[in-house]
Amino acid sequence: MSTDAKTDAHTWQPGQAQLEASGIAQLMRAFGASRYEDLQALSNDDPARYWSEVMKFCRIEWSTAPSAHVDLSAGPEFPKWFPDGRINWANMVLDWADRAETRDQLAVVAEGEDGSVKSATYAELAEMVGRFTAALAAQGLQCGDRVGLLMANGLEATVSLLSLVSLGAVVVPLFSGFGVDAIVARLSAAEAVAVIASTGFSRRSKRVNVEGALREAWQQLLTVRNVIWKRTGDEALADPRDLDWQTLMDGAHGRSLPPVVLASDAPFMVIYTSGTTGKPKGVVHSHGSFPIKIAHDAVVHFDVHPGDVFCWPADMGWIAGSLVLGCALLRGATLVCYDGAPDFPDWSRMSRLVERHKITHYGSAPTLIRGLASHEAVALQGDVSSVRLLITAGEGIDPEHFTWFQRTFGRGTQPLINYTGGTEVSGALLSSVVVRPIPPSGFNTTSPGVDVDVADGQGNPVTGAVGELVVRKPFIGMTQSFWRDDARYLDTYWHTIPGLWVHGDLALRREDGNFFMMGRSDDTLKVAGKRLGPAEVEEVVLELHGVAEAAAIGVDDPDKGQKLVVFVVPAPDASADPAALSQQVERHVDKRLGRPFRPSAVHPVAQLPKTRSSKIMRRVIRSVYCSLPPGDLSSLDNPSALDAIRAAASGGA
Repeated sequence: MSTDAKTDAHTWQPGQAQLEASGIAQLMRAFGASRYEDLQALSNDDPARYWSEVMKFCRIEWSTAPSAHVDLSAGPEFPKWFPDGRINWANMVLDWADRAETRDQLAVVAEGEDGSVKSATYAELAEMVGRFTAALAAQGLQCGDRVGLLMANGLEATVSLLSLVSLGAVVVPLFSGFGVDAIVARLSAAEAVAVIASTGFSRRSKRVNVEGALREAWQQLLTVRNVIWKRTGDEALADPRDLDWQTLMDGAHGRSLPPVVLASDAPFMVIYTSGTTGKPKGVVHSHGSFPIKIAHDAVVHFDVHPGDVFCWPADMGWIAGSLVLGCALLRGATLVCYDGAPDFPDWSRMSRLVERHKITHYGSAPTLIRGLASHEAVALQGDVSSVRLLITAGEGIDPEHFTWFQRTFGRGTQPLINYTGGTEVSGALLSSVVVRPIPPSGFNTTSPGVDVDVADGQGNPVTGAVGELVVRKPFIGMTQSFWRDDARYLDTYWHTIPGLWVHGDLALRREDGNFFMMGRSDDTLKVAGKRLGPAEVEEVVLELHGVAEAAAIGVDDPDKGQKLVVFVVPAPDASADPAALSQQVERHVDKRLGRPFRPSAVHPVAQLPKTRSSKIMRRVIRSVYCSLPPGDLSSLDNPSALDAIRAAASGGA
């Protein structure tokens, strides 16, 4: 991607509306800051004052006021935000039902692939959440219990998440495309006692069965007592431990349970993300951190106001699901959910969704933007004139598609916000604000309140060169730790450059203050915006008797962002047919991890490149396979292994 300021012919410029009426402009006035740069500096120099003012601006009210901004007695790696404060962030959403201006406003509009629409006002949402919270409590669920959430995005998923939060339970989100092993790994690690799940969903008018994978996983989940099924067909619930979502809701008619008040550091979510080694990591987010960061970003980066209509289709199993819900509902906006294929019945579906619901804020992953651009004539058939702001996130986007999205869905006049952070940090590390010019595919600011920098290997700031994306101070939104694994949390983020949070991304800061993402600095895969660790893939592949060794890499792809490519060393007794082994690996990964993670190519090779200590050199495999400089090979023990990688690359994938 181009990072030269001279080439930014399509840089978006703020207009008078953004400079005067945007959320960030109003926040600047609250601080008496005439320049954005002054506000940003204040946010890092005086974070206590900054976050106090942000919470007033965002109408975040504590049941018991905190005694301080942060307690760092356990060290900067383990900050306790707003000590002695008591809160439940469900109240931040439900409070909109008590305000005359938003009580009868639509809170949630959920459109299914078949065109069906469900909706609820803020008053109706508050009533539904109170009832379902009472229903969950009647089933014996308690504060602190971990509960899986595997639901198609929509009204019921929104109610379920908010009810678990209200109850004080800990949500464990699950991606709707997960296979059996991925479900078992996450729910067993969290020791979940129940799951709320959809039985299935529709994709391109064909039913996708979720129930089957979850029931198979349940056989291995000894702590799960019940599954609460939201039936999407005529499924029979034969297991005596099965509960029906709608029956529970109906049975709680006339009853309501208000949100339980909790300590600020009480966890509300353990969400699993994949790294380069080991099992998925259980990222812990709390009531007094995650929602405050999300409400902040909704104002500062997305310019969300009460009454806006916010749509960013996202699976509830990823961090984006909770982020999108929070951006809309914490700000008194209308959340528009869509559960279905974005190109069904054709590529006009997204623009027509915008037209039907008069969406003002629309977010899309780069993978979808590339698909829309490839079918431009059809994709633009809907009226997108209601859009005031666009968002893209989840993976890198090239300047051409960034500009296309801003020029078409944004009509060339509305801003497109590039947004990057991650599961472990809640919201943005880098993003843009609408009071500054926005370069194609770039970010015009670090997120205020987060002391982000680009550093070399010793932690020194670098400008004009690629470096590690780091954070120099603890920040609101950062994970408390990994679920019951402090040592791994410290190794992952704090030990690479002592004293700094090293995020695992490479970035470039230009002299003009704009930033650009330059890829991952580790081996984490990102397929269509969904993160996956190579170890998670390799462990599944090695279950096959015909495979002795395996290495998984991510390769750039114009449609998915990255595609999964797997190299395998056949076992001595494996089939002599390489094609048969490749097909077996593809099918097995599909079954175990889910269709989105099916490998694009599997290459049997005689050996994998390793260090003298037998560590597989995935980065070298990826570089050679992609015809990139392989870097330092001094630790490579078997250089001849690279010949097979080159041969696989020349044969296509």
